[in-house]
Amino acid sequence: MSAYPYDLHIHSCLSPCGDNDMTPNNIVGMAQISGLEIIAVTDHNTCKNAPAVLKAAQEAGIVAIPGMELCTSEEAHVVCLFESLEGAMEFDRYIYDNMPHIKNKPEIFGEQRVLNENDELVGTLPDLLLVASYIGADQVKALCEQYGGTAFPAHVDRDSYSITAALGSIPPEGGYTFAEVTRDADLEEVKRRYPELCSMGIVRDSDSHYLDTLAASVPNSMELPEKSVRAVLKVLLGM
Repeated sequence: MSAYPYDLHIHSCLSPCGDNDMTPNNIVGMAQISGLEIIAVTDHNTCKNAPAVLKAAQEAGIVAIPGMELCTSEEAHVVCLFESLEGAMEFDRYIYDNMPHIKNKPEIFGEQRVLNENDELVGTLPDLLLVASYIGADQVKALCEQYGGTAFPAHVDRDSYSITAALGSIPPEGGYTFAEVTRDADLEEVKRRYPELCSMGIVRDSDSHYLDTLAASVPNSMELPEKSVRAVLKVLLGM
């Protein structure tokens, strides 16, 4: 077993709230500078920049996990990660069919930029990604597993857009075995507020929307038998 620095919650310029400098190669380059060996780019309600990120990361020797930050029907954010790009993109299509379609206003919400592995613009998404899907928080993990993935509630220490803010706790019906707290969270205090966390695994991620936030983050490490997507998912699934 070895310890691998990770960040499983990073936004690209595809998220309307993500800075336009958060391109696949800039993210990977900053991950290298920050000493990260495993990353996941998890844009709001979409995986469409995952192909470019995975290609950029492969060339840099960084393991990149295709993912998404799904907004549930309760407006709780849940990080969804997948073993394969194919599974992630199938999940992406499912989510597209199970969310409201409201035209984005880039001048208000920001651009939603799809890039290739050379950081070249190949398109923008016309429908706003900052919306609640039709999927309940208790459905997400089981749904992700159908696509070869898993899920955990995002930033449960925050008072907005977290499962704890939306529902008051992490409901056992969701089957979650891990939860995420922010890098600077007082974990013991968070556990006092939400005792169910005492029996769950914890990951700490940056939720970076800007390169300087990613650079400023001190990464946590995960003990793994090998540096691979499968090894990370096995830990998150409790295998």
